[in-house]
Amino acid sequence: MFPQEFKERLKGQKYIDEKALLKALEEPSPVSIRINPSKWGKRPSNSDIVPWCSNGFYLKNRPSYTLDPLFHSGCYYPQEASSMFLEEVIKQASCFTADLKVLDLCAAPGGKSTHISDIIGQGSLLVANETIRSRAAILNETITKWGSGNTLVTQSDPSAFGRLEGYFDLIVVDAPCSGEGMFRSETALSEWSPANAFHCSERQKRILMNVWPALKENGILVYSTCTFNPGENEENLKWFIEKNEAECIHFDIAGFNGITEIDFEGISGYGFYPDKVRGEGFFISAIRKTGKQEVLNIKYQKNIALRPDKNDLKVAEEWTSFSKERLLKSPDGVMSFSCGIDDYFHIYRNLKIVKAGTNIFVVKNKNYLPSHELALSHQLKPGVFPDIGIELSEALSYMRRDNLLLKTTSRGWNLVTFKGINIGFINNLGNRWNNYFPVEWRIRMNLPESGKENIIEWD
Repeated sequence: MFPQEFKERLKGQKYIDEKALLKALEEPSPVSIRINPSKWGKRPSNSDIVPWCSNGFYLKNRPSYTLDPLFHSGCYYPQEASSMFLEEVIKQASCFTADLKVLDLCAAPGGKSTHISDIIGQGSLLVANETIRSRAAILNETITKWGSGNTLVTQSDPSAFGRLEGYFDLIVVDAPCSGEGMFRSETALSEWSPANAFHCSERQKRILMNVWPALKENGILVYSTCTFNPGENEENLKWFIEKNEAECIHFDIAGFNGITEIDFEGISGYGFYPDKVRGEGFFISAIRKTGKQEVLNIKYQKNIALRPDKNDLKVAEEWTSFSKERLLKSPDGVMSFSCGIDDYFHIYRNLKIVKAGTNIFVVKNKNYLPSHELALSHQLKPGVFPDIGIELSEALSYMRRDNLLLKTTSRGWNLVTFKGINIGFINNLGNRWNNYFPVEWRIRMNLPESGKENIIEWD
């Protein structure tokens, strides 16, 4: 089942029990999710807490996320449990006395980014980046559904970030790797080879060198992979620190059973081995920049033309609780930027921006059309729009963009809700309903004939 070269390396690898690890990799993967605390306060029934994550839970069985409206509305995200240790790393390594500027360099599909977004808070800025266009679209969707409003999505090569000298307080590099920690997956097994592992190691070095100038002096870089290979983990960090002014950070893991502390020539790393923890294989470490770093001046001349007119501004302020200073014109309406105008232009001039903030509305023929992003946003004021509570079968029909027969007398824009959570807008024209669930996000899966979807039950 496992490549012979992989098994041979494990035999002599420190910290690893080869037989126990291989046996664990033949067992089913644990199922875990992370709750969006700003939207959903319940916990899954019959679940266990992920010890190192305040909102992480293990599920007994794998549900159908596609058929769950709460997943599509950003109430939770299916995230691998070992990777949730990022929360503990950030909390122990970072100083939260001020708002942070954070980069998630290899962010798709978005689990880590939504996690970081919650940790750093609304006053901070997260730049979530993905190089590949198709994956950047998935990242954009995940961020939009989460609804936090503090995240800007970019699609740029790691080499582009060197132009943002000294800009970020914290950089997270979950580097592309050989995927040994995911060997419960047939895809990961089929793609592995010694040559590919070496290729990944070299690429990881380039990524680290490219992004390093963007980290401020005394800033933190968190490095992680989903492989057991020392050549992609601690050996790469040792190589990097020898070429740059940096120091490795040690973390307190006394309260967490099963995590393995890796000590390699001054490098402190933390290994998650499936025979010892309830999760996939994972490695994580953090380093602090100790050398001097220049910081670019990012003040720009204000463009009055970007400011909304008084009517648009009035509607935006009536509908949302976004800061007035971050409300700016979009091509057809008004949006709230995820950062201040100076920061936006600094990023815009150096990177390709996919999502600059939250679209609030577009204006057509003097009519204000609320965006789907607004329906999912934390900043939508309650009570602005009438809401229609619907059952599961109706919610799935809505997200398939089927024709709906809903009971309401409220003309105009209505919020569709499921279990009290916004899932999107409809427009009641009197003689028909217009469904505004995004076409590109609609559910294409056939619904079960039994009508009993396998979705999460909540306490």
